[in-house]
Order: sequence, then structure tokens, then C-alpha cells
Amino acid sequence: MSAPSPPTGTLGWFSRSLLGLVGLTVAGLLVTAATLTPNKQGLGTHQQLGLPPCSSRVWFGVRCPACGMTTSWAYLTKGNVVGSIRSNAAGFLLGLTALVSAPWLLITAARGRPPLGYPNEIAALVVVCSIAAVMAIEWLFRVV
Repeated sequence: MSAPSPPTGTLGWFSRSLLGLVGLTVAGLLVTAATLTPNKQGLGTHQQLGLPPCSSRVWFGVRCPACGMTTSWAYLTKGNVVGSIRSNAAGFLLGLTALVSAPWLLITAARGRPPLGYPNEIAALVVVCSIAAVMAIEWLFRVV
């Protein structure tokens, strides 16, 4: 049994619309992060959007795995890699992924086909699992 061949041709309108919507959403998140001033504590930047403090910190006094994620993106969009990693290393990796994927998604939606060919599912899975692993490890170090 041979491996399936990658799709060829252009994508249909539904796939293109969905990719465009996701691309715009990711780009919108990056633009929003760029408008925020990173909190020097490394977390809490999301409160500038009118959101409440992290429930995990309020209720239990510990950071949740996503604590510092918005701050990390705010630093990253301003070019402060060290601040981004210190705030939330997984947030830094996720932000880098967003910086790459937003244009890719929008170009694919506009053209009907990816600019550099179809992605490798295994590579995408490795990226997602790596970000999740970094998030879990970082959180364990912060809690312990």
C-alpha cells in the first residue's frame, strides 16, 4: 500500500474561505498583541483588553500554563525575543508559528494553493507537540 499523494490543483471556495478566515484571525491576534504594552511582571498584559486577571492566580496563587502568553506575544511583535521567552516560552514559539502561518494562510486563500507546496502533516504535528511540551515543562518548573 503506497502513501497518498499530496493534493493537486486549486482549493475550492469553502477551503479558501476557511483558510482566509483563520489567516485573518491569526493576523488580527498579532496586530492586537502589537498594540499592547507588555507588562513588566511578565504577565497580566491581557487585562489591557478588559479581561479579568488569571483565575488560577486569583484562586490558587499559581500561574496557569497560559499565564504570560499575551505578554509574550506583545514582546515578540515588538522584536523583544528575550522578553517574549521570559514571559512564556511556549507563547514565544506559538507567536513565531503565528508569524509564519498568517501570511501562508492568507496567500493560500488568495491563490487557491499554498505558496511553497502543501505542508507536511508530520512536520505540523511535531511543531504542535513541541509547543505543547514546552508549555507543560515550563508550567511544571513554575509550579514546583
